[in-house]
Amino acid sequence: MDSVLRIQGRIGPRTLLLTTAAVPLTGWTVHAIALYKRLAATRRDPLTGLLRRDAYTARARQVLRRHGDEAAVILVDQDHFKAINDSLGHAAGDAVLRATAERLIAWAGRCASVGRLGGDEFAIVLELPRRCREVRLAQLVRILCTPVILEDGQAVEVAASVGAATPDVMGTRDLTLLQRAADAALYDGKHSGRATLAEARHVTVSSVNGRRAGRPGTAVWGRAA
Repeated sequence: MDSVLRIQGRIGPRTLLLTTAAVPLTGWTVHAIALYKRLAATRRDPLTGLLRRDAYTARARQVLRRHGDEAAVILVDQDHFKAINDSLGHAAGDAVLRATAERLIAWAGRCASVGRLGGDEFAIVLELPRRCREVRLAQLVRILCTPVILEDGQAVEVAASVGAATPDVMGTRDLTLLQRAADAALYDGKHSGRATLAEARHVTVSSVNGRRAGRPGTAVWGRAA
């Protein structure tokens, strides 16, 4: 008993108080970490790990504010994706979507906003100066047309349509208008194997993902290899 009292004396009431307080504090820390992980999970698409629409939009607007006319809004639509699902199954389709997401992140870099808008549609907002725009968009098309290798070793031929809109060409930094123009440009060049850059007239399309018929005379870059 005397030894116990001596130990308590050395510890002191202040140390005991801090130790006692640490128990619920540790519990709150664990709870806060778990809550943060749950909130982070709601920001990301569970299949691809890309940002969901709301999180993508918030980050995209930050990128546009930061880089202004040096930014670009890019929409990507997987070509013939239904045929992959129908012929090879949904597991193969999921593998293609995951591979596409990984390629978009690798191409865009960590400072970009990369999101899955739904289905096989993706969006990127990043810094893309005019001097390297042509080369970078052509590179993106080549990457997206590289076959995807499934777990069983089977190679799946893939392709994607790409539309881009930039504030310097469109005369606006409004994300909604730039997405609308990029979407119209994408469908101008659908299945062409090229990235299509929006012109000023594309901003008049009435809705995003309007699936308008293609129009001739639009700048296209990067024929797929």
